[in-house]
Amino acid sequence: MLQLRSDSPATTHAIAAALARLVRRGDVIVLAGEMGTGKTAFAQGFGAALGVTDHMTSPTYNLVHSHPVGKLVLHHADLYRLSTQHEVADLAFAELLESDGILIVEWGDVVAGSLGEHLLVRLAATEDDDDRRDVAVSAVGRSWAMRWADVEGALEAWRC
Repeated sequence: MLQLRSDSPATTHAIAAALARLVRRGDVIVLAGEMGTGKTAFAQGFGAALGVTDHMTSPTYNLVHSHPVGKLVLHHADLYRLSTQHEVADLAFAELLESDGILIVEWGDVVAGSLGEHLLVRLAATEDDDDRRDVAVSAVGRSWAMRWADVEGALEAWRC
């Protein structure tokens, strides 16, 4: 697990952009953290780095927004309103990934076990600064474990 520090929303965007440069077709990024800790800001920075030009908002009510980026599609999901594995299964994430997709999931920690291999990014507010976030990044599964040295290198500037 990598422990990182973000001092601002711009830094959160930069961390997300560094990870976006490492993704491949079929990758899943799970974002976890309490309300207001920067999950959507992270997704926005991630999307911008991939080439998303429209403003990314949290798809809380639509559940999934899809953004074409070159030959790929970034699927941005928000599972805040879902409470069961069955509801998540209805979203057909596997089909999204099979169609040249990358999936970034806000509130995905609740169902991470059903998402297969993924990179888990946990954001937490700090008590001493409204903008500061502690960011923990960990690999779940072989695909990200095999790229872990690349992840460490990309995020070195923000390590605690």
